[in-house]
Amino acid sequence: MKLICTEVNFKKAIFNCERVVSKKNTLPILNNILFETEKGGLKLSATNLEIGVSSKIGAKIEKEGRITIPAKLISNFSANLPSGENISLELVDNNLKIKSGINKAIIKGISAEDFPLLPLRKTEYLLDLSSLELKTAILKVMPAVAFNESRQELTGINLILKEKELIFAATDSFRLSECQIKIEEININKETYKLFIEKNENVIIPANVLGELNRMLAPDIDNRVKITIEEGQIFFEIDGIKLVSRLINGKYPEYKHIMPAEYKTRIVGEKQVLQNAIKMASVFSAGGSNEITLKISQEEEKIFILSSSAEVGENSAELKFDITGPSQEVVFNAKYLLDGINATTTSQVAILLNSEATPVAVREINEKSGEVLDNFTYIVMPIKN
Repeated sequence: MKLICTEVNFKKAIFNCERVVSKKNTLPILNNILFETEKGGLKLSATNLEIGVSSKIGAKIEKEGRITIPAKLISNFSANLPSGENISLELVDNNLKIKSGINKAIIKGISAEDFPLLPLRKTEYLLDLSSLELKTAILKVMPAVAFNESRQELTGINLILKEKELIFAATDSFRLSECQIKIEEININKETYKLFIEKNENVIIPANVLGELNRMLAPDIDNRVKITIEEGQIFFEIDGIKLVSRLINGKYPEYKHIMPAEYKTRIVGEKQVLQNAIKMASVFSAGGSNEITLKISQEEEKIFILSSSAEVGENSAELKFDITGPSQEVVFNAKYLLDGINATTTSQVAILLNSEATPVAVREINEKSGEVLDNFTYIVMPIKN
């Protein structure tokens, strides 16, 4: 193998692959990234046998070849390379010679013969989505995932596939997050999608896979993400990057029944103001439950964020929010409430309540009309006194 590539593309490919490499691998080969020439380019691949990722970049190939290189070492090396210099790679026996500007290195590799083959999709793509829409949905539901849960299905994100919308949902039993994406014919492989949803109404995607996908999606560039689901696996393809993972087996809990159909009380106000008040209150909250009180006064047309502890003292904030419906007083875990507010993407938010003991919803507000939007709902359970 002998080739030249740009520093920017090289670093990007390393970035996309190295995080998939597990620190707990018992097989030495799985601690490595596979470097191989393929169709006039350089392809890097990594896997931990649960998730696999490959990233292909343009390169001037002088000689074909393949080798695996320790992921941590090549990541640290590439991170310290200066910007703007081309990178030359040459394989001599099982040693990879790297040259970039004034920097030279020889890294001992392991033969690629034992590197596991990444699964390849066998069918056509199912979905073709906007990367910005997908990134937004991931960020909105991720806070509610249960990461250390004996019930494996709760460590994933439930994707419900419907004719005209996709629904992403996550819950850890204390809170629930649901985000909807509208889809049209341009977003689906029409025949394949119709057959698929007749047999499969939902799949459970491991949250860490969507976390890795989120890292790969640029926050300000709208690319197309092609998604294929087959034989217990899900495939994502975007801009030369391929990500594959097993799906989680099991049945996701029915959650729709805990989402109230209507609410008695609604408050609407500035997101930033509410965030700051909750953060301040949490500083004074008592014990591990991180309790704060949200007091809504219809008579005074104000809301109060209150907290106190015998060790620290007490705190209160008085906010002038728009209030509809009767007065309420509800106790929350400050972090759980704040996670839902942080997940919103509008400058104003709505909190919807029925009583001190029933689920409370956080939703976004249409900036122009002031309407409460229903395509994202974050549900948090109050703490019962």
